[in-house]
Amino acid sequence: MNVPIALLAVMKILYKTRATATGGRSGHSQTDDGVFSVDLSEPGAGKSGANPEQLFAAAYAACFDSALQAAARLLKLSPAGTKTSVEVGLGQNVAGGHTLDIDIFVAVQGIPEGLARELIETADQLCPYSNAIRGNVDVRLHVTVT
Repeated sequence: MNVPIALLAVMKILYKTRATATGGRSGHSQTDDGVFSVDLSEPGAGKSGANPEQLFAAAYAACFDSALQAAARLLKLSPAGTKTSVEVGLGQNVAGGHTLDIDIFVAVQGIPEGLARELIETADQLCPYSNAIRGNVDVRLHVTVT
C-alpha cells in the first residue's frame, strides 16, 4: 500500500475494509470478509438488485446518524432520538461527467429546533462521509423536530 508520507503524520487509520465489484452497475459487489454481498442493477433496468446510489445513501445515512450521536455528546445534548434519511441523486455535469446531489433529512426528538440545527451542523463536520465529499458534492441539510 502506497500512502503519502504527509498523510501518515496527519491521519491515524481507525478501521479499513475492502469490497470488490464485478460487472459494474449490472454486476455484483461484496466485502472481502463476505459479510455484505449484493447483486447490482442500473436504475430502471427492471432487474432486481441495488444500485450504487442506493448503497451510498444507506451507508451515508447510517454514518450521519452515528455522527449525530457523537455530536450530541460533544454539545452535551440529549435528544430523545434521531432518524436520518439520505437522498442521493445522480446527475451530469457540464463536462459530460457524472456527479452526485445529496439531501440529508434528519428528524430529531426532544430538543428545540435551534439546538437541533446546531446538532446537525456539528454532525456534518464530524461525519467521515460529509468530510469526504465536502466541496465536491452539493449537500443540503434538512431538519424536522418532533
